Amino acid sequence: MKVQAQVVPIVAQVVETEPHSAQVLSLPETARPITSSPPVSAPASRTPRWPVQARRLAQAILPALLGIVLLLGVWQVAALNSEGFPTPWQTAQSAAVLFADPFYVAGPNDQGIGWNVLASLKRVAIGFGLAALVGIPTGFMIGRFRFLAGMLNPVIALLRPVSPLAWLPIGLLLFQRAEPASSWTIFICSIWPMILNTAEGVRRIPQDYLNVARVLNLSEWNLMWKILFPAVLPHVLTGVRLSIGIAWLVIVAAEMLTGGIGIGFWIWNEWNNLNVENILIAILVIGVVGLLLEQGLMLLAKRFSYDNQ
Repeated sequence: MKVQAQVVPIVAQVVETEPHSAQVLSLPETARPITSSPPVSAPASRTPRWPVQARRLAQAILPALLGIVLLLGVWQVAALNSEGFPTPWQTAQSAAVLFADPFYVAGPNDQGIGWNVLASLKRVAIGFGLAALVGIPTGFMIGRFRFLAGMLNPVIALLRPVSPLAWLPIGLLLFQRAEPASSWTIFICSIWPMILNTAEGVRRIPQDYLNVARVLNLSEWNLMWKILFPAVLPHVLTGVRLSIGIAWLVIVAAEMLTGGIGIGFWIWNEWNNLNVENILIAILVIGVVGLLLEQGLMLLAKRFSYDNQ
């Protein structure tokens, strides 16, 4: 009883000083108000995305498949109506044998199709690389200086329409060898798109860029490297993409005339051996390699285009 008498005044004092706290403490668990929480809504059911993605994939692949089927159908009809022309199935069988060992070497002029493609790519790389080293700076100069444009434009207009094979005898006369003559032919035929596209890109640079360069007192080199080159790069890559297609077209015809190892000479050699199946396989290989080269440069050009900045 003494303990209870001592506790009552303490509780009364707490109630007087902190009424809210005491009220909360004095409430039992069952007497506390129950606050109603908002009902938890069930997660909305998401529509699976795979049907949409599958539909887009089908829209992208189906036209290509139909085109291939159409090509094979025309090929089959042509083979049935022409004596000695192989069917797609016969060509596929020959391709299986051919690609079973594409890098064999049975002599200097008897090598697998893989070595022939690599030899052609090497010639294209040499001629195309030299054309880029000469053509892109020349395009910058033509687009930047009117005097050079007036001097070189008539020469370009005169030489650009010349057939690629017309340059091959000039290369044979200058270099006295077939190997550099092929690279020379690629060089002289693939340089024009790079010159023209680069010059056009320089001409389309906004005048504000040049005004900023004058305000900053930039030298001609800094103007070229820091202002003109980044602005003209998409045009340069477009010219490069066009030039690589021309270079790959020219090398096949040039190798047919010069001989040696290369995909063009390989086609001519297979024709002399009456292996029409291998000729068709080589045509498909040329198309695939050219497609890969062009698509790679297109992706590079898209990477540096203004739309992706």
